[in-house]
Amino acid sequence: MGAPSVPIGMAKILLVEDSREMASTIVTWLNAEHYDVVHTVDGVEGLDLLKFETFDVAILDWELPGMTGVDICKEYRQGGGKIPVLILTAKQAINERTTGLDSGADDYLTKPFALRELSARLRALSRRAPEIKSNVLEVGQISLDTVKYRVLKNGKEVQLMPRDFALLEFLMKNVDHVFSAEALLQRVWANDSEASPSALRTAIKRIRQKLDDGEDEGSSIIENIPRVGYRLRAK
Repeated sequence: MGAPSVPIGMAKILLVEDSREMASTIVTWLNAEHYDVVHTVDGVEGLDLLKFETFDVAILDWELPGMTGVDICKEYRQGGGKIPVLILTAKQAINERTTGLDSGADDYLTKPFALRELSARLRALSRRAPEIKSNVLEVGQISLDTVKYRVLKNGKEVQLMPRDFALLEFLMKNVDHVFSAEALLQRVWANDSEASPSALRTAIKRIRQKLDDGEDEGSSIIENIPRVGYRLRAK
């Protein structure tokens, strides 16, 4: 199979695939190429993720529990969704492939496929993105550059550990949204063996020490909502 090539920058990918074995293979490969991958097996959850989170490309299997990848794409496009969509399908007939493209998908890939081909399709789709999106996220006096891997507070650079950077990036992309500890571990730590509530609390503590103006947790940039979860304040 060989070593994967590293894409330019880092893209966040939504993968909706109900075959856990195939999904695990894809996620492992794309993680090795430094993509940030969020995976779900359910079509309805996949559509919700597309609606409420920020992604660069979506990979949708055709046959899914809840709703099909084609139906996800249709509803997403009808709601004004613009990111590139790649459909995975075992269907060979031309009319079935065109059905996928007519739903609003940008490309399709027939199973089985080579992982290198998947990477090439993703690179092409990333270049085809309909809008030029800023790589810089800003919340109050905090800015985060997802390409240059820099965090600034009041214009001064702040050094964060890789996991803390990934957590802050996720929260800044979903500012003012509340996430449970379990959801944050799933989205940021994924399948990492070190994922635990303790690891999350430690990462949040480190971020607060770097970015908060004082030691008052009540005014921290990351708000702790008891028995619910955490959110990044929209300052």
